[in-house]
Amino acid sequence: MGFDPKKVTAKSGQALSDAISLAKEEGHQQLVPLHLAVALWEDPEGLAKSCTQKAFNPETYASLTRVLRKHLVKVPKVSPPPEDVYPNKDTTKVLDNAAKIMKDRKDSYLAVDALILAVLAASDVGTALQESGIPRAQLEDAVKEVRKPQGNAPVDTPTSDENLEALTKFGIDLTANAAHLDPVIGRDEEIRRMIRVLCRRTKNNPVLIGDPGVGKTACVEGLAQRIVRGDVPEMLRSTRLISLDMGALMAGAKYRGEFEERLKAVLNEIKESHGGIVLFIDEIHLVVGAGKAEGAMDAANLLKPMLARGELHCIGATTLNEYRQHMEKDAALERRFQQVMVGEPSVPDTINILRGIKEKYETHHGVRISDRALVVAAELSDRYITTRYLPDKAIDLMDEACSNVRVELDSKPEVIDGMERMRTRLQVEQAALKKEKDQISIGRLEQVKKELAALEEHLAPLVVQYNSERARLDEIRGLQAKREQMLVNIGLAEQRGDLARIADLKYGALPEVDNRLKMLRDAAPQTNAMLTEAVGPEEIATVVSRWTGIPVVRLQQTEREKLLHLSSELHKRVVGQNEAVNAVADAVLRGRAGLAARNRGASFLFLGPTGVGKTELAKALAALLFDDEKMMVRIDMGEYMEKHSVSRLIGAPPGYVGHEEGGQLSEAVRRRPYSVVLFDEVEKAHNDVFNVLLGILDDGRVTDAKGRTVNFANTVIIMTSNLGAEHLLTMLQAKADRKAVKQQVLQAARTFFRPEFLNRLDDIVVFDPLSDDQMTEVARLIVNELNKRLAAKNITLELSEDALQFAAREATIAAGNVYGARPLRRWLEQNVITDMSRMIVAGTLHENSDVLCTTLQDAQRQPPASVPWMQGTSQLSYRVTPKPRLSGDGDMEQDTATLDKFKRSRLMEPDTADPFEVDDEGGMVY
Repeated sequence: MGFDPKKVTAKSGQALSDAISLAKEEGHQQLVPLHLAVALWEDPEGLAKSCTQKAFNPETYASLTRVLRKHLVKVPKVSPPPEDVYPNKDTTKVLDNAAKIMKDRKDSYLAVDALILAVLAASDVGTALQESGIPRAQLEDAVKEVRKPQGNAPVDTPTSDENLEALTKFGIDLTANAAHLDPVIGRDEEIRRMIRVLCRRTKNNPVLIGDPGVGKTACVEGLAQRIVRGDVPEMLRSTRLISLDMGALMAGAKYRGEFEERLKAVLNEIKESHGGIVLFIDEIHLVVGAGKAEGAMDAANLLKPMLARGELHCIGATTLNEYRQHMEKDAALERRFQQVMVGEPSVPDTINILRGIKEKYETHHGVRISDRALVVAAELSDRYITTRYLPDKAIDLMDEACSNVRVELDSKPEVIDGMERMRTRLQVEQAALKKEKDQISIGRLEQVKKELAALEEHLAPLVVQYNSERARLDEIRGLQAKREQMLVNIGLAEQRGDLARIADLKYGALPEVDNRLKMLRDAAPQTNAMLTEAVGPEEIATVVSRWTGIPVVRLQQTEREKLLHLSSELHKRVVGQNEAVNAVADAVLRGRAGLAARNRGASFLFLGPTGVGKTELAKALAALLFDDEKMMVRIDMGEYMEKHSVSRLIGAPPGYVGHEEGGQLSEAVRRRPYSVVLFDEVEKAHNDVFNVLLGILDDGRVTDAKGRTVNFANTVIIMTSNLGAEHLLTMLQAKADRKAVKQQVLQAARTFFRPEFLNRLDDIVVFDPLSDDQMTEVARLIVNELNKRLAAKNITLELSEDALQFAAREATIAAGNVYGARPLRRWLEQNVITDMSRMIVAGTLHENSDVLCTTLQDAQRQPPASVPWMQGTSQLSYRVTPKPRLSGDGDMEQDTATLDKFKRSRLMEPDTADPFEVDDEGGMVY
């Protein structure tokens, strides 16, 4: 029987195609056995490579590929390269021998192992084997061994030989890679429970169940490390723990039955090991329904018989939700596994875990992590990142903080970068001025030269310092990587029992590296360092703030001052209402000091008439905390008057329209957990809405329609209401006792709201109506807001004291003697802004002008001036004066600001005389 090109497997066909392509590339006229050998052995995932490495070692394999290439160069070339390549007689003989091996094995297709055996018999390949020091018989035995786990089953399909060494292709040997795994700290009870289940006679298959990120996979890696150390019962000491890659198993399985064929090959190899292999399937719920098509079985049905008979030792890992949704539905599969629950570790346990893996991250990033940073990472992640689980979220915090420091180390310091940019600007200016001949340009040129010289004098020592520190840190990083590799080599030597190698590394090379590292770290500058490799609590807190928006970084002095004077800052926007302002300020102060209740945010109910500052206080607080009052979550409770509208807060139930969108409140707080939440006019909401608010006010959390818990612990909840406002207005008009009126207002609230709702509030604050003087202050604040709008035209509006009092009085009368900011704002818009609009249209008011507004009587009392008064509406007069023009060079101001920044830099000694000065015209002199 001769070679039939139609009866080859996909792998063999690919090898033949690669050999022909190689011959054409090299300009060879004939296909020789060496072409086949190079194509087979240079396949990175090929059988020839794996057999050679398994029988010998990677170095021997590399030597063989080099020798094969060397012999291939000796094959005669032709030019131009031939379009077609035909096999010579040696290659034909190789292919006929491969066909004979195929017939002897009763294969239907020529498999790649048969092709390898035939190529090994070729004379020129045999010469290459001898030159590489490889006994041909030993390599042939290794190739013949690959079919034994499959029971020497014949190759019946074009893809059957892809399943040779299926475990090597579709699995990762954790015991072989144990030296490269991160150390596993703790989890002793879970690992012992796994060992006890694995040692059972039947149903010896543990499944690890726990929340994502709690360490299920780490438990299995810990078991692999124990197996390597021999710290397991006798029956497990010689086992291999192999992780099955379900993605690789399913990838490319395009024909029906191909996936099942691959999985069967994996299971056959495990069966032939007679208990020597333990299979680990991460995300084991994927096997339920995996590969299933119409009329086909899923992977779970292939596993069940071997699991029941104890022929397959399998460890699974999945989450609680996935186990419930997939595994519990298949009762026959579930009963073959024994549950091992993996809970979330405590904060102290997480700190120990971080200490155990710290060195791996230090080596990878080339930084140093302080122990305090590990403690802060565990504590802050537990407190503020409530949607994820320890230790995963703490490890991610540490990892990103290290990454941030590494990026800073690899970037040029800001002070050097700024000075180099300034030098470039001055050099460009110098080149331009050299072309000018006028005296001003010549004078400026001399000035630029002096500035460049001074800049170079400052920059040179900084660059020298930066290069020195960078070289030291680069050497430290290289030594850390070298030390890590030494520890891996020590672990591998311990597995082999190579005592000489262990002694050489542990007592020779390793102490030498440690001493050099200590010397380099001791040489770090104690002050004014431009680069730092340290990762401390501040870096961890910065990452938490970036993730959550919660300002957990250490308070800077400016922020301390702002918080201590928060009441006065709020009063800049809210007139009066001392009780309300102090209550809110104190709540924020407790939260930023870290002494607020951990499970709930501050909550307030603001009662009072309209327009006295209830909503404005919430806006002012948001503006102070986030620099933008729009960063407030505002819920208008007038939109929640119907019973069904409660679903808009936390999301529609499953099966209803809008379930996938989530709730307006729950989604807003989930995205921004540190926020001010305003429930405006809360008395208008339906009673069922208050049932949702009860849990938020008491426990600081709510469960949305998708079952996710939303944390309100870092929010400030403000509810406003107009209940009892009529009593407050009566008090203002009749001058009644404030305490008695306040009790009447509170009684109105108690009558309307349920006791369990009111008892969960931190404070109920009554807002007083505004007096005449306070209305004047409100008018002044509104004018300041109007000036922000007028700033686009560079127009400044100023109201005299008489005009402010007149506006407050007229607005109150126009609103029916109702005091409030809204009617006052409306009156100013309708009168003052309307008058100014008329003046702009008439051409009497231009951009870059100052406008003074006063009453008609006050204007008449003023002495005559060069600029006349203009009559407006509502007894108001206006005087318009142009703004004085300011001279100066914008670029010069920018340069001056840059120099000022350098003066304040921590890299310049405070006692050093500053060579830079700025003259009266904004220029720089030296």
